Amino acid sequence: MNYIDIFKQICNIPRPSHHEEAVADFLCRFAEERNLDYERDEHNCVVIRKPASPGYEDRDPIVLLNHTDMVCVADEGYNVPGSVTPIIYNENDETWMRADHTSLGADNGIGLSMALALLDDDTLQHPTLEVLCTACEEDDMSGAANLAPDFIKGRCVLNLDSENYNEITVGSAGAHIQLATLPVQRTGMPQGYAAYEVNVAGGKGGHSGVDIDKTRGNAIKILANLLLVAIRQMNIKLYLVSFEGGQAYSAIPTEARAKIVLPHEDAETFDVLVSQCNDALTAQYSATDPALHVECEPSVWHSSVMNEESTHVFLAAINGIPTGVTEWGDGETGKQVVTSNNIGVVKMLHSVKHPSFVISTHTRSNDYEKMHRLSADISRIFTLVGAKVETVLDAKPWSEDISNPFIRKTMEVFQDVVGFRPKPVSMHFVLEAAYLVDKFPGIHIASIGPLIIGAHSTKERVNLTTAENIWRITKSIIESSKHF
Repeated sequence: MNYIDIFKQICNIPRPSHHEEAVADFLCRFAEERNLDYERDEHNCVVIRKPASPGYEDRDPIVLLNHTDMVCVADEGYNVPGSVTPIIYNENDETWMRADHTSLGADNGIGLSMALALLDDDTLQHPTLEVLCTACEEDDMSGAANLAPDFIKGRCVLNLDSENYNEITVGSAGAHIQLATLPVQRTGMPQGYAAYEVNVAGGKGGHSGVDIDKTRGNAIKILANLLLVAIRQMNIKLYLVSFEGGQAYSAIPTEARAKIVLPHEDAETFDVLVSQCNDALTAQYSATDPALHVECEPSVWHSSVMNEESTHVFLAAINGIPTGVTEWGDGETGKQVVTSNNIGVVKMLHSVKHPSFVISTHTRSNDYEKMHRLSADISRIFTLVGAKVETVLDAKPWSEDISNPFIRKTMEVFQDVVGFRPKPVSMHFVLEAAYLVDKFPGIHIASIGPLIIGAHSTKERVNLTTAENIWRITKSIIESSKHF
């Protein structure tokens, strides 16, 4: 079975982070049908083992690392994907695959499918193969973090979770994800007030690590800033009814929406402010987010609203949290991101007794101390306004020794198969490698993959021409394992 057909099967399986049961079931059946040894842990991580081919028994095992979960996002008006129908199309003499108004899950479903296809290929000459399939990589990496120390035996790991075809990832940023729960107080709706729906939409979004350097707009931040300006600079005494935005911790939010109430006499002033905001968005984001806009429509509301303090405290807290790149550094090819932060999700818990906001922040840096300083600053802002802050991910940066024979051989195979050597890079997103290096002493990890554009967004697409080349490269690395 080829990897595209396997990927299409995986696309029919719902697999958001923390809900990998069905895809783990699929992996176990895949192993059983081929009489392969496998192991599944309580976090739905699965390893499938295939014995070495004759003559390869004395070579070190190779681990093929992929994660099973995906970031599930959808355009406004469409359902977040439970299953995905891949669409293959041609553009500029290249073959691509995408989904329809949802994320595709090529990150990391294509790599996972390749690993399974290699297990299914009985013509491949190989050492012992261990296909390691982890859970929750797109969220808190709890799958990799909780692997048993004997879950894999191999120490040469080929990770098929890269998105830049002409690069080999040999390092990654650390990541610190926090959830702030901010309680709110509600009061009766004032007399003489009207309700409005205010929405920010049309952003390109994207991966909050890979795409953070593109200075795209954060819809949550934009909407909070607009409403705070109305209060502080326009003296409009508005109250929040609700505020929500974003779909994933690790995605730049493309939309945010609020229901507000404000005095009838201030409606025209607020409309002018919305118009000015749209002009400002056009001026600032015309190159990066040409469709980004804010809209305001009359609504209906007759129930309770957040009181003045809760409204102001929430908006001020969001406004005070830094988003985007907070520090640049010098890299081999010019400027590179050192430290960044993203507000990914704001949602409301509509408890009658304890209504509250839950706000996610995702801080990244290739400097562990700088990451923790920024995370601590963010935590202090939330704590000062009465929020309870919880850390859900704390991953260290990772850096590989590029002189290691396994890494060198991987780059040489690129040259032999496709005619160029990949550029070794350190990426501004966290990889499970940081956990594996700590957990499995002596391990070496090379991360490669096809060209994937727009991961973690509804614009996600994978270049199948580069995918085929990665397939060929991966097979050649395995077959040449005696050289490392």
